[in-house]
Amino acid sequence: MEKFIVDGGLPLSGEMTPAGNKNATLPLLAACLLTEEAVVLHNVPQIRDVRDMRSLIESLGVQVEDVDASTWRITARELRPAELDPDLCRRIRASILLAAPLMVRTGGLRLPPPGGDVIGRRRLDTHIQAFRALGAQVDFDRAQLLFDFRAPVQGLRGASMLLDEASVLGTENAITAAVLAKGTTIISNAASEPHVQQLCDLLNTLGAQISGIGSNTLTIQGVARLHGGEFSVGPDYLEVISFVGAAVVTRGSIRVRNAGNQYLGMIRMVFNRMGVDWQVDGDDIIVPAEQRLVIEPDLGNAIPEIKTNIWPAFPTDLMSIAIAVATQAQGSILFHDWMYPSRMFFVDKLVGMGAQIVLCDPHRCIVTGPTPLFGEKVESPDIRAGMTLVLAALAAKGRSVIRNVGQIDRGYERVDEKLRALGARIERQREQ
Repeated sequence: MEKFIVDGGLPLSGEMTPAGNKNATLPLLAACLLTEEAVVLHNVPQIRDVRDMRSLIESLGVQVEDVDASTWRITARELRPAELDPDLCRRIRASILLAAPLMVRTGGLRLPPPGGDVIGRRRLDTHIQAFRALGAQVDFDRAQLLFDFRAPVQGLRGASMLLDEASVLGTENAITAAVLAKGTTIISNAASEPHVQQLCDLLNTLGAQISGIGSNTLTIQGVARLHGGEFSVGPDYLEVISFVGAAVVTRGSIRVRNAGNQYLGMIRMVFNRMGVDWQVDGDDIIVPAEQRLVIEPDLGNAIPEIKTNIWPAFPTDLMSIAIAVATQAQGSILFHDWMYPSRMFFVDKLVGMGAQIVLCDPHRCIVTGPTPLFGEKVESPDIRAGMTLVLAALAAKGRSVIRNVGQIDRGYERVDEKLRALGARIERQREQ
């Protein structure tokens, strides 16, 4: 296990380039299994979750070659069903994305329950409903803790389906299963996040016929086969905003290269309400050191609310970063994440560093600022909360120790190196 040692209080300065979007890369890797031909993926982030996904697909007979540091060539010519490593499946939620291509190519898959961040119950019902709508059989063996996904002998068939929730992974599984199904599939109440859009774009590059990309209704005309191709993973907007937050809380100024501005509209509106803004220069953004950092009240001087919702609303994965920024802004603001019942269970660590936060219930907290933060010993509970603790440590007076940084490494590529390049004092050490 490793930890970060952070000496805070230094403003960040310089330039950084975000890695590829983790949440896009994982479904893209699964989708590469739909074709026997080689698919070249560029801008693959070198992070733990992606490496775990690579290990899982390689165990299925898939050949993955390193073309360069961030480019992989994936060839699934010898795809075969296999017993997947339960420990690897528990480490990443995206292991569930292997169900669709394995059903299409080999007829089925027995899959241990997927894992991921511990932020509350994360249901799989949407995936199962989508698969069953396409004609698949899905069973769960509680004694062996295995899901059994089976396609009918005649193959999956297109269907009109209304997803019971706009689940990102559920939508991605439905898309991946439908592109080679016979006939037309219409997915209503589909998720439309940037990573869902990129999955559709990759599949179309490989010969799929998907329309309605970016909307909540997708129409998929099944095709007989997919071919190989090349695709570049887009920038990780979650990393972009994490570094924006790091600049803001340290009163620094940075340029983020290739920031993916087309995805930042609603996020920018929310950060504006906390007195934060940035300049746009082509596809770069520039975060100035002079930020207003005053909470904008609602009409009648009411305490404003930042609430997560499905895309294009404010994403749940940025809630903790926004909370860190709010600790340094003047005024009070309510944060409400209705999606996950454990998302807020890291705020006690910020309180221990000096923040004024009232946890109202598992889904809501009120932050009042600005408050000075002080160095503390804390432990990273999940990817996003872990990065939030890094932001707090960078802003704090004195030294902080952040343990269990393997959680942060699951979603951020070389985060300590990137922060040091911007002037932060952060070192990685192995626990004794």
